[in-house]
Amino acid sequence: MSFIKEFKEFATRGNVVDLAVGIIIGGAFGKIVSSLVADIIMPPIGLIAGGIKFTDIKLELNDPVVDGAGEIVQAAVTLNIGNFIQTTFDFLVIAGSIFLLVKLMNSLNRKKKQEEAVKPETPSAEVQLLTEIRDLLKKQP
Repeated sequence: MSFIKEFKEFATRGNVVDLAVGIIIGGAFGKIVSSLVADIIMPPIGLIAGGIKFTDIKLELNDPVVDGAGEIVQAAVTLNIGNFIQTTFDFLVIAGSIFLLVKLMNSLNRKKKQEEAVKPETPSAEVQLLTEIRDLLKKQP
């Protein structure tokens, strides 16, 4: 029974939930970036490069095997260089986005720490009361 209790405590801690949310959002973000690269970025680059569709760039290592009826028995063996280029662009866009996000978060954390350092610490109610009592005692003859 203690194993289940420990697992429940582990699963309900804030860090695990935050991690799960991050993974879900990251997966959705990855799909958005893949679409951005495949549908928005690569077509103009392909147009500038002479009307190339990057996903069609392949290096054929072995011809397809065709039977007497003209049907393909075994597909050609290819290196899909265009898909690799597109995936590399996906990675660069995601890595750049995460870098900018981390840089923004670090900047905000630095500003927050600077504000906390400048802000004088207000004494607790007990300390304020003791200070008032001390000041009153000093004033008495």
